[in-house]
Amino acid sequence: MAQLDASIPDLLRLLVVPVFGWAAWRDVKTRRVPNRTWYPLAALAVVLLAVDGWQAWTGTAYETRAFAVRTAVSLGFVGPLVIAFWWFRAFGGADAKAFLVVAALFPTYPTYEVVGWVLPHQQTAVGVFSLTILTNTVLLGALYPLAVLLRNAAAGRFSSVMFVGKPVDWDDVPEEHGRLLETPEGVTRNGADLDAVRMYLRWRGLTLADLRESAGRLRDPATLPAEPNRPGDGSTGEVQADGGTAAETDSAAVAAESVAGDGTERTESGMDAPDDDPWGAAAFLDDIDHGAYGTTPEGLRDGLDVLVSEETVWVSPGIPFVVPLFVGTAVALTYGDLLFGAMGLLGLS
Repeated sequence: MAQLDASIPDLLRLLVVPVFGWAAWRDVKTRRVPNRTWYPLAALAVVLLAVDGWQAWTGTAYETRAFAVRTAVSLGFVGPLVIAFWWFRAFGGADAKAFLVVAALFPTYPTYEVVGWVLPHQQTAVGVFSLTILTNTVLLGALYPLAVLLRNAAAGRFSSVMFVGKPVDWDDVPEEHGRLLETPEGVTRNGADLDAVRMYLRWRGLTLADLRESAGRLRDPATLPAEPNRPGDGSTGEVQADGGTAAETDSAAVAAESVAGDGTERTESGMDAPDDDPWGAAAFLDDIDHGAYGTTPEGLRDGLDVLVSEETVWVSPGIPFVVPLFVGTAVALTYGDLLFGAMGLLGLS
């Protein structure tokens, strides 16, 4: 029977593994991780940080100084770096929260002895464990575009965006995550966010099939609904207030009743729908009480134009970053730092 020897704080830190595993599964399935996931880990991090801080304070001068420096790097460098990644949309909100938990929970290397083996095996000179988890995650995440490229090449799907996307049939788009890689003008790296498209469809009470069937009519902003639905957050299979799913909402479009004197058409909902607002994209973004993932009216219009005209579209699924975070954490807790290990093999450390 395997024996595990570690301090109580380090044993408690292992609770992050099943939580990250569950969060990774949620991230793959829905691209959503509830905020409440991080609260217990954040509370645990604060308690363990206080315990470790007290032990370092009552230890030798070297232990006190080493703990202070590593904690300062973890909270003062890794934490802000993660926030910067989130600000520039390199990370999602759940990814950023998970990394902030890591920064507080793992400022220094934990130590586990398993049947004579001391883990993590590959440590670093800096000794900041959250930095090891971050670099492991980034290195593992970098494999994702390579996997996408090889998969597309093996299937004979060639495009300038084949390393970041995949072709998807239009009727599968409502269940996909990510963003379009096409506009009516051609390929783009910053197409419409599919969550925003789902929000728009739910707001109008339509399905994508409805939109394709009556694209010419529904492109007219005069057909906006009298009472728009709540758009939700764009997640797949979202439950509506009446107990049904978003895909089951009434898909009948509503015609305009009158034309205002200033040249704008007024729908039955009382919203102004200017003639130069195809699909009512601007009206949708103005009406909802929160953003739509940085979507602009122009970007949404382009995305809808592509979705109603193409049978297959290129979609960037994005990286469910909690997955490489989970794997990177597991690797860090056992092997250690992948970057330092690689540098050692190359004689650079």
